Amino acid sequence: MFVDSHCHINFEGLADRLPQVLENMRSHSVTHALCVSVDLETLPSVLDIARTYDNVYASVGVHPDHEDMREPTQAELVELAAHPKVVAIGETGLDYYRLEGRSIEDMEWQRERFRTHIRAAHATMKPLIVHTRSSWEDTLRIMEEENARVPGGVMHCFTEPWHVAEKALAQNFYVSLSGIVTFKSATEVQDVARRVPLDRLLIETDSPYLAPVPYRGKPNEPAYVSYVGRFIAQQREMAEADLAAATTQNFFRLFRIPQTASV
Repeated sequence: MFVDSHCHINFEGLADRLPQVLENMRSHSVTHALCVSVDLETLPSVLDIARTYDNVYASVGVHPDHEDMREPTQAELVELAAHPKVVAIGETGLDYYRLEGRSIEDMEWQRERFRTHIRAAHATMKPLIVHTRSSWEDTLRIMEEENARVPGGVMHCFTEPWHVAEKALAQNFYVSLSGIVTFKSATEVQDVARRVPLDRLLIETDSPYLAPVPYRGKPNEPAYVSYVGRFIAQQREMAEADLAAATTQNFFRLFRIPQTASV
């Protein structure tokens, strides 16, 4: 049985067919999913889904790429995280990919937002979901400065080389791999897939984006995390069932969800 540790099923194209999305999960042996918040404006839709479906959980956060969205305060994140189905803070982090003529120095607003999320994770002791793109050095530096290892968390949709994964693991973080790992060109991600300790590995879809082979280029959904898991099991030369069991156990352990919820 697999778990999708990161998806956006409140987004258009998935939210309007949720019963079918959940049925597709069942048919692909995907038992649970974490619907991840990207801003406070759409957070109610995330919480509504988690409230409606027992096997869907939620997070609270504002994506680093969403510059024009309402800025969260630490107190607000802490209050929202008290919802019984909220298991994480994020997604948060840094994204320098689209600077659009600006310098990295101009991204201080991202860095301050990231610190706010880490401090909320400390206050709630809920793990962080960290997004990093073209910014891993600053991401890891701020995590170290803010002692993010205490609440811990996951480096989601990880695409950096192994030496970056090692640094994240040393800070008490898990590494989550998406459908990118199945792409022929993703040799560095495949290297990480083979080397990350099995007890620190998660899998995800980041749906509706990044569909794995054989659905690459098509809309993604949580059911397809099974293809991610199958591919990684092949890379590690281990049984698919063992990879599924390990990543599922890791999900419940990291997000501190009682094991009874996995039945």
